[in-house]
Amino acid sequence: MTYLFPEAPATPTAPERTAYLIASGDLRESANTAGWPVQQELERIVGDALAEHGWDVVRATEVDPRTGHGFISSQRMGLEAFRSIPPEAPLVVAEAVWQYSHHVLAGLRTHRGPILTVANFAGEWPGLVGLLGLNAGLTKMGRDYSTLWTVDGTDDWFREGIREWLTTGEVTHDDAHVRDLPALPESAERDLGVALAEQLLRDKAIIGVFDEGCMGMYNAIIDDELLNPVGIYKERLSQSALWAEMQRVDDAEARAVGDWLTEAGMTFRLGEDEDTELTERQLLWQYKMYVAALRISDDFGLDAVGIQYQQGLKDLAPASDLVEGLLNNVQRPPVTSRDGSRELYPGVALPHFNEVDEGVAVDALVTNRVWTAMGLDPATTLHDVRWGEEFEGDFVWVYEISGSVPPSHFAQGYDGAEGWRQGNVFFPAGGATINGVSKPGEIVWSRVYVAQGALHVDVGRASVVELPEEESTRRKEATNPEWPVAHVVLHGVTRDQFMARHKANHVQIAYGEDADSADRALLAKAALFDRLGLQVHLCGDVPVAQAGSGSR
Repeated sequence: MTYLFPEAPATPTAPERTAYLIASGDLRESANTAGWPVQQELERIVGDALAEHGWDVVRATEVDPRTGHGFISSQRMGLEAFRSIPPEAPLVVAEAVWQYSHHVLAGLRTHRGPILTVANFAGEWPGLVGLLGLNAGLTKMGRDYSTLWTVDGTDDWFREGIREWLTTGEVTHDDAHVRDLPALPESAERDLGVALAEQLLRDKAIIGVFDEGCMGMYNAIIDDELLNPVGIYKERLSQSALWAEMQRVDDAEARAVGDWLTEAGMTFRLGEDEDTELTERQLLWQYKMYVAALRISDDFGLDAVGIQYQQGLKDLAPASDLVEGLLNNVQRPPVTSRDGSRELYPGVALPHFNEVDEGVAVDALVTNRVWTAMGLDPATTLHDVRWGEEFEGDFVWVYEISGSVPPSHFAQGYDGAEGWRQGNVFFPAGGATINGVSKPGEIVWSRVYVAQGALHVDVGRASVVELPEEESTRRKEATNPEWPVAHVVLHGVTRDQFMARHKANHVQIAYGEDADSADRALLAKAALFDRLGLQVHLCGDVPVAQAGSGSR
């Protein structure tokens, strides 16, 4: 017999003092097209920075004349692109927009040369958000990389980082703000965290996942082999089941949700143009999704739930964000079982993990139990680490997410919540956000992530601050004004320390009643994670040794 053997292609080699450049993009062509001018500017900055040291940059993919951009916009395209990249060549991944990490992870996993991820640090286009998601994926897969970010390429810190990478293949960052959790002294908070962990290990919990892997976030998928030992199991659900259940919710039930929100004080910016404005029809479908999500959660006995929305459901239904924020709030519209005989999840929040980010699922579940046991408001949410600038001597982060913030995070609750239409570049079917500015107060921030094949959690303290109205408005308009925002000052962590360390595009937050209660909640949360076996890292000024004098 004669066999057809594949021909091994010639391995490409790189010229000296040459780096290759790729750009992972969105799966939504409307986003790629809109973000391409910003990407071109970032690539110019990178090219100029390397040229100062006598290096050339070769773009691994050409601009597609059909689409008008040069983003890698699918996993298949990424595989093809890496065939032309010399495996030992220095490689720059430049990101000025949100990107789907899985488009390039296969090539990055096997690339042997030094990798540098670079992002713009700007509000309007979330390159830094895409960078953090990509970096987290590289961390999860155990691939070494270096990372940099810049506003306009002129800062000495960025230029020195480029020089260091070209010289050594690495960029060194300051991580002096991070320390491992020490042995905790006896306290009621430590004992509470341990007791809640042992309850979770004994009784176990179920998180409902409406389709895994949202927007290419490899870092947002935690394997069962890591989740199950901490007492958490997945119920794998399909968004098609959610869509089907939405069809069974009658208009009267849906309108009752809207009536409740109106009576609670929430307002909506309504119009009539389905393509560009928020309409009553869109809201009706969001209310049906809220009812459907609770009924399916009840069917499976879920302790937390996550809706992907992107991709697939975005082409069928308005955004899930209104639903998500309501689920995370203790005070919310009541929903009954299908036969009307009982209220579902009465008087409690049902933790929702936006974009089925399973690091958020673990964190939200734990936060809900700790905060509830301590008598604190358990409303919790993730935010994108969106952007930030200095204001009156502090670096104030813009934490922002696509509309799913629980209303209790606003000073006036539902009275401070306003529904705006989601932008049609990313949300063609529209739908309302839960828009507002988060109230000033003391928060605990955290992130659960995978590194070295194990679960880790970074945790720290921060303050949500109140900015002058004109400054808050300026920041919202520099990002997505339709989305809710929190103005955050981290305790003892600089901008660049946070960017270099954080292993996600998302960060979890929850409020204490004051600084003391936030410190105590952090202590109990850290003790819970430690008892579950996660590697706990304290970031910044975290007064763990001083906290802890509560009572059982």
